[in-house]
Amino acid sequence: MTSPNTSDHTTPNIVPHVPIPKNGVDYRGKVVLAPMVRSGELPSRLLALKYGADLVWGPETVDRSMIGTTQTTNPRTGCIEWSRNSNNQNPKAPPKENVIFRIDPKRESDRLIYQIGTASPDYAVQAATLVAPFVRGVDVNAGCPKPFSTSGGMGAALLRTPDLLCDILTALVTKVGMPHEIGISVKIRLLETPELTTTPMRPRERAIRDQLRMIGDICRSHGVACLMNGDVTSREEALALAKEYGVDGGMIATAAEANSSVFRSKELGGIAPWQEVVKEYVNFAMSVENKYGNTKFLLSQLMPGKNAKYQPIQMSKSYSEAVALLDISDHEMIETAKEVDHVLELDAPRLTKADMKRQHKQQNKDNQAKKQENKRSRGHESDRNEQGRSINQERTKKQKAEIAADNAGFEGVGQGAMAVAA
Repeated sequence: MTSPNTSDHTTPNIVPHVPIPKNGVDYRGKVVLAPMVRSGELPSRLLALKYGADLVWGPETVDRSMIGTTQTTNPRTGCIEWSRNSNNQNPKAPPKENVIFRIDPKRESDRLIYQIGTASPDYAVQAATLVAPFVRGVDVNAGCPKPFSTSGGMGAALLRTPDLLCDILTALVTKVGMPHEIGISVKIRLLETPELTTTPMRPRERAIRDQLRMIGDICRSHGVACLMNGDVTSREEALALAKEYGVDGGMIATAAEANSSVFRSKELGGIAPWQEVVKEYVNFAMSVENKYGNTKFLLSQLMPGKNAKYQPIQMSKSYSEAVALLDISDHEMIETAKEVDHVLELDAPRLTKADMKRQHKQQNKDNQAKKQENKRSRGHESDRNEQGRSINQERTKKQKAEIAADNAGFEGVGQGAMAVAA
């Protein structure tokens, strides 16, 4: 993780001096929240800052998803939101805005780094320009190994196209960083050797630190800062590892996802009980009207899986349900939950799977009953038709008989007359 910086390790006239931009940040000695999909959304960032994170990274946001969005300020929360019409909605329903990226300018802007997923200098500049006035830096993701990123030439795939990566960074520095006076950085990943420092490594694998000192030396020789990431579990460990490997600071990812109080030093209280962290998180989530699906996912990370409330929380559908399940008695939080549920339409009547199943079953019964009724109706109609045919047949037979009798009388008269004539 590198960024422009003034380094204490530099020697005048020997290594470059890259000053910290006016609106940028000093990365030295910092312990920060790493960029994470879902776990890097706004309420998670605010939670990390509350517990002592020096800086927070937003989740990777793909350049094309930001380009063309509409920027608005939420009048209820004060948050700045970039959104577009959702593609997955009922065409008969009114248009629904899908928030792509959200920041809280008052509580995080001075410590927020925006991470972008990109494979194009032009698209990177277009997307970063939208957010640059509200953040302290823009970070290029050149480390994600997941197919959704690498298949588009983004993430760790950029390590295979270093010329393109350099073009992207140069464009961002000259067209975004310098005009807005913020830092431009890049996040990469390391493997066993420099030759293997590319895409295959997965998050479940242990962090590899053999090359870290070498990377730190390279960054220092160019006058930029270097933060390390991978298997860091606390503030104290981050700072100790940074000192051991000669880098400037550390990032915390999965440990912060499980309990954001890992950023708090031991002197200030250290790791907090999960119940406290969960309550704080729910409060932050409601304060920014966070999508409940994301909130529920984070609760699944912050709560112990064996806790009796874990499954009920995963089945919950609203903030009010969550507050009740978590035994939160704070009146203000209870009322806020109701208000947010109404804004997010979580309090509207909903069809559960069981409801849908019952409706489907009843519909099948109704259809079957209708078929039976139609069949009986057809049967009655058939009987009436058959009875009518029988009556008609009898009437026709009778008429034929009468006609035959009349014809027989006329034939007898004619024959008698002919005999007389003879």
